[in-house]
Amino acid sequence: MTKILISGYYGFHNIGDESILQAVVNSLREQLSDIEITVLSQSPASTKDKYGVDSIDRKSLWKVMKAIKNHDLLISGGGSLLQDVTSRKSIYYYLAIMWMACFFRKDFFIYSQGIGPIYSRWNRVLTGKTLKKASGIVVRDQASKELLKEMGVPQERVIITADPVLRIEPVSLEIGKKILENEGFQREPGRKVVGFAIKEKQLDSPFVKELEKSIRVLVEEKNCQVVLIPFHYKEDVQVIEEMERRLSNRVFAVKNKYLTNEMLSLIGNMDVLVGVRLHALIHGAIMGVKLIGVSYDPKINAFLGSIGLKALSTTLDFQTRFFLEEMERLWEPDYEETEKIVKVRVKELVRSLSINEEMIQKIIDGRRAKSQ
Repeated sequence: MTKILISGYYGFHNIGDESILQAVVNSLREQLSDIEITVLSQSPASTKDKYGVDSIDRKSLWKVMKAIKNHDLLISGGGSLLQDVTSRKSIYYYLAIMWMACFFRKDFFIYSQGIGPIYSRWNRVLTGKTLKKASGIVVRDQASKELLKEMGVPQERVIITADPVLRIEPVSLEIGKKILENEGFQREPGRKVVGFAIKEKQLDSPFVKELEKSIRVLVEEKNCQVVLIPFHYKEDVQVIEEMERRLSNRVFAVKNKYLTNEMLSLIGNMDVLVGVRLHALIHGAIMGVKLIGVSYDPKINAFLGSIGLKALSTTLDFQTRFFLEEMERLWEPDYEETEKIVKVRVKELVRSLSINEEMIQKIIDGRRAKSQ
């Protein structure tokens, strides 16, 4: 039996990263045989219960070292683990895990990650040196491959696929319908429902002010219902509460935390999803919802580009006028062709993801051959 250890941003109740873990675990089990999976997590008990895997406290150095020593293969990813925008501690943590694998002479594999942004010259050097030691590197977009090239990683060693979450199958809309009803939301006949998955820490930013104006127009002039969806609950609830305060009874806010399939179904009940969160947009694409993306990071642009769309704007230059124009465009007859392209692109990206398991199988076969 091959023992696989997975490292990532898991156990923090971020639905995007939890969706990644669900997709990776399911894919490994479906395509590889005779494996045992353990996950490094902030909440080991919760992770073990949700995904049926063994789980270890990611903060315990000795437990992590022991786990690496006792496993055959380390998988790092997916998500945007190797970046220094959030904090420098984050990138050092994930690189240190890889160096421990090297120390114990274990293979490590980069699983459909988004690399960067990495601004520090030292961090770029360290990341390049580390990833040259990887047994396989798969990234989710062209920009990640280009960044690795700048850091000296040979291009022939880097494979481009997509975000693992795209592999998750669409779910019944009834789950989300019941969630919304239980939360207290009543869909009114003849009114379009627009969901907003907002990421913004500065509650007095120009973006929040312009967004408030846009939502006000949607409700008061366009006869829409607006649902605010906390995707990374701990971070998003503050801006949602601020929007509620400013807009009084004009919007509805989802108040509770949900699992991946529940969130998929909830988003599937929207007519339009306005997403600042990457994985909210991916959930919308899976469920066939009309999308408007607002970018705070190159990964948003990369994903939208991969499915034939473009971001409306960034959070820095978002304007109500252009937003409303885009809303109108979504209902024009020729937009149906765009939706067909999105569906085709999503299917192509899902097929490309199998390269992860194919490469992992070769690594496993190689280890077994050496041990014989």
